[in-house]
Amino acid sequence: MRHRPDKHRLPEFTQSGILLVDKPREWTSHDVVGFVRARFNAARVGHCGTLDPNATGLLVVVLGRFTKLSQKFSGEDKTYEATILLGKETDSQDMDGQVIAERDPSQVTPEQFQKVAATFLGEQDQLPPMVSAVKKDGQRLYALARKGMEVEREPKKIVIHSLNVNKIYLPYADFVVTCSKGTYVRTICSDMGTKLACGAVLYALNRTKSGSFDLSDAVSIDTLKTWTQDDLSDYMSRMLHLKISRLQEFTNF
Repeated sequence: MRHRPDKHRLPEFTQSGILLVDKPREWTSHDVVGFVRARFNAARVGHCGTLDPNATGLLVVVLGRFTKLSQKFSGEDKTYEATILLGKETDSQDMDGQVIAERDPSQVTPEQFQKVAATFLGEQDQLPPMVSAVKKDGQRLYALARKGMEVEREPKKIVIHSLNVNKIYLPYADFVVTCSKGTYVRTICSDMGTKLACGAVLYALNRTKSGSFDLSDAVSIDTLKTWTQDDLSDYMSRMLHLKISRLQEFTNF
């Protein structure tokens, strides 16, 4: 639905800035943008880096003139906390998809998992999953996947800066990964499962950092539901004065 600020009970919110949101499970990134737009009567709202509906964590939301910076912020490195489940494969590489294979992962040892995880460091080619927003001949791959189609995709160059395994409780394991723009953590999980010869899916994902922005500074949707326009204005003003290099570059934007 087209935004109609003149029909809103509040005056139009025109301040420019950044709002960090702790996205809850089952909300899309578009849902968050729509909520902020409607809640505060802000005509220009965007986000910097899509999170899948069942992923949680940091979503960088930009308002007003800062929407022009969305591509710049989207292009920065991201950090995620992830849980992998061995022994299962789905068509989406996560728990949202249809199960296409199941195998016994009991032969995998913690030592084997650690060794395989270490092989994912550095620059590499990654094949985007069919259930993704990547375009092929002008169409989103997920739209083609919904029609039961699988098309040839071009591998993308990505960089995994760090991948630290925090806990192994097979068939699950928890790890933290810092990676470049466009990296699919669910594809990392799927590729790990291939190397371990048992299959794997992404079980849970939480984004904790995006460039210089941190989840610790983010606000929950429940908190935003209690905020007034003045609260939002105060928050964005505080954000502009944080000693974060990325923000300092644009204080006079």
